[in-house]
Amino acid sequence: MSRSAHPAGPRYADVLPEGHYHAPPADLNALDPKVWSHTVTRTDDGVVSVGGIEVTRLAEEFGTPAYVLDETDFRARARAWRTAFGTDADVFYAGKAFLSRAVVRWLHEEGLNLDVCSGGELTTALSAGMPAERIAFHGNNKSEDEIRRAVEAGVGRIVLDSFQEIVRVAHIAQSLGTRQKVQIRITVGVEAHTHEFIATAHEDQKFGVPLAGGQAAEAVRRALQLDGLELIGIHSHIGSQIFDMSGFEVAAHRVVGLLKDIRDEHGIELPEIDLGGGLGIAYTSDDDPREPHEIAKALTEIVTRECEAAKLRTPRISVEPGRAIVGPTAFTLYEVGTIKPLDGLRTYVSVDGGMSDNIRTALYDAEYSVALVSRTSDAEPMLARVVGKHCESGDIVVRDAFLPADLAPGDLIAVPATGAYCRSMASNYNHVLRPPVVAVNDGEARVIVRRETEEDLLRLDVG
Repeated sequence: MSRSAHPAGPRYADVLPEGHYHAPPADLNALDPKVWSHTVTRTDDGVVSVGGIEVTRLAEEFGTPAYVLDETDFRARARAWRTAFGTDADVFYAGKAFLSRAVVRWLHEEGLNLDVCSGGELTTALSAGMPAERIAFHGNNKSEDEIRRAVEAGVGRIVLDSFQEIVRVAHIAQSLGTRQKVQIRITVGVEAHTHEFIATAHEDQKFGVPLAGGQAAEAVRRALQLDGLELIGIHSHIGSQIFDMSGFEVAAHRVVGLLKDIRDEHGIELPEIDLGGGLGIAYTSDDDPREPHEIAKALTEIVTRECEAAKLRTPRISVEPGRAIVGPTAFTLYEVGTIKPLDGLRTYVSVDGGMSDNIRTALYDAEYSVALVSRTSDAEPMLARVVGKHCESGDIVVRDAFLPADLAPGDLIAVPATGAYCRSMASNYNHVLRPPVVAVNDGEARVIVRRETEEDLLRLDVG
């Protein structure tokens, strides 16, 4: 929905027209398994349980708000991706979605590789024992210090994002007496979002070297001439929250076309192709994500078909699911604070978190589900907007949802599918403390990222 400008900023209410939102669900107490992690259920007394632990116990022990991460579900999804692609392909978990040392250990144990895009993510990965050769280092503006640390550590690949970076990585690698394996990220003129893709105008972005105008071909020429680099493949990423494989098909066709040009000009066939990530998850019941085995089959068939047509050996495929693994495995647990009914409009439900723990709704109108989880209710549904405690009218967690009309202060509600990007993008706006990440598994719960304290804030404030 488009929004009109307002002299003071975004419109305060942004009231939806009648019929814009969906009808309330038949059962407000139901939990759609597409949206919630696999071990989430309601107990006989109506309280939601995850990993065998009731959310009321989690709130009592760890406080709210809190990110609750289902370790069993995370591991199962990681294994599903690893199994789907088999031993002839590589699965790199995109650490930007959510990274902690516990997650790194889970990934290592489940046989996944790891994609990092900053010195901090690299340090976290190495400190938790991820073998450096299973790490890919990404990013559009890596510092010389970050590159040096990555090369010294022996990362398996660095994804080159610009002409300057080609020279920078080559110089650092040569100064350290090594050849660094690299891929070149190209922009192929395809941008995929959800169920549609377009093929115009989006070379206008900060990532990658454009295929258009011969720039990608020139980047390959320069990389092949430098002794400090070993060019192993081409990298492409076409968007986020993708459900349709059509965009990948167009992208693969263009990437394989570049591989063919490289063979014809340089007499070599690059052994790898990375198709990036961006695979979608279900934030609401309307979303219909594809399973890892379906994605693996589709991508493998697309690349194989394109390579056969170009008379190329099929390169080793890499993919980078991040959100698709961690997104559905977590929910954010909140306590209801105030409730404000606005006659003829909606009811505002304020929780003890907000945009500091989930900026996605305010940032790009992300949609979420929400449920009352500390009890069941037979009350009528009310149209609600779940908002936070911050001094911004745009501090919205769930823009429009139906909750029971008897919702009261002190109730616990939960927003599912918050495993990706919520903690990674969390802030201290209004000096609000970032929540903990609590991992649950088979009746046990433990903190893997602790809640911030006011002492943490003051420790950084050296003034």
